[in-house]
Amino acid sequence: MRTVSWDSITPAVRIIDQRRLPADLVIIALHNPQEVTTSIRQMAVRGAPAIGATAAFGLALAGQLSTAGSAQGLWNDLQAAATMLRDARPTATNLGWALDRLLQTAHDSLEKGPQTMRRRLVEEAQKLADEDVEVNRRIGQHGADLINDDATVLHHCNTGALATVDYGTALGVIRTAHDQGKRVHVLVDETRPRLQGARLTAWELDQYGISYEIITDNAAGYFLHSGQVDAVFVGADRVASNGDVANKIGTYMLALAARDNDVPFYCAVPTSTIDLSLPSGETIPIEERDPAEVLDLQRQGQPIAPDGSRARNPAFDVTPYRLITAFITEIGVLHPPYSTSLSRAVKEAQRK
Repeated sequence: MRTVSWDSITPAVRIIDQRRLPADLVIIALHNPQEVTTSIRQMAVRGAPAIGATAAFGLALAGQLSTAGSAQGLWNDLQAAATMLRDARPTATNLGWALDRLLQTAHDSLEKGPQTMRRRLVEEAQKLADEDVEVNRRIGQHGADLINDDATVLHHCNTGALATVDYGTALGVIRTAHDQGKRVHVLVDETRPRLQGARLTAWELDQYGISYEIITDNAAGYFLHSGQVDAVFVGADRVASNGDVANKIGTYMLALAARDNDVPFYCAVPTSTIDLSLPSGETIPIEERDPAEVLDLQRQGQPIAPDGSRARNPAFDVTPYRLITAFITEIGVLHPPYSTSLSRAVKEAQRK
């Protein structure tokens, strides 16, 4: 089962509604680009690669629904849909990357007419989704060598099949090591305020039969300092050209604690998440979400904060490149200097 897929009959985009997990595994159909945009904004689908694939299928859906009779009219409709989809969430680079790829496909087919454009959009979105699965499997193969038998690793947020089209990035590395017969135990950061670790990563590890324990985010330093962690694995939503990483809030503090305790800190990403146009993490746009996600958590049926409280809710933080031991990509494991190795990896991936 894939996190996101194309329904050619309706047509529609089908996704696993991640808001319903772990209690219910529900597939929902998105019937127009507006619904696709809402699903991304409300985090029914989340994870940079999954967002990218969903947006690609959303643009293909816009092409199918457009009533334009000319190639130029269809192109105008696609540009409008792409603008709406692009604004759904600002931090993950895969969203814009996927839309640009689909728009280029449509533009290359302008002279062949609207029907060819529509067909090529669906084909390219499906190709992008299939490539994501293969890329993730290669990431897993490269990264599994970094996990020893009988290791305990710490994982933040969710980077598994749910965050991608299938298989996963950082969690895919752990999954591959497990499939190789290595005994791996995972300490799962609950990842407040939306609890992607406790709700989603724990659910995935349950499916795979991988040993795990959920810990509070602020307990990670204790486990690192007491020598109970062999390595930390995270994903990313955007990587700047110098190796600075935007990832789920809390990643920066985790990287600091790992560095202070000489625990390797690995970031697993497809090269599509690397944004060579940004010189550093200082220019990465950081999404700030609804304060209600912080204030409305319930404890014994009551809100956790006094009435009238205010909150700040940045969804991501930026981890400086100096705190990252290595990047794990489909090209291989990348080491400093990242300004060189990341650029080389992106170019190699584009040649394939």
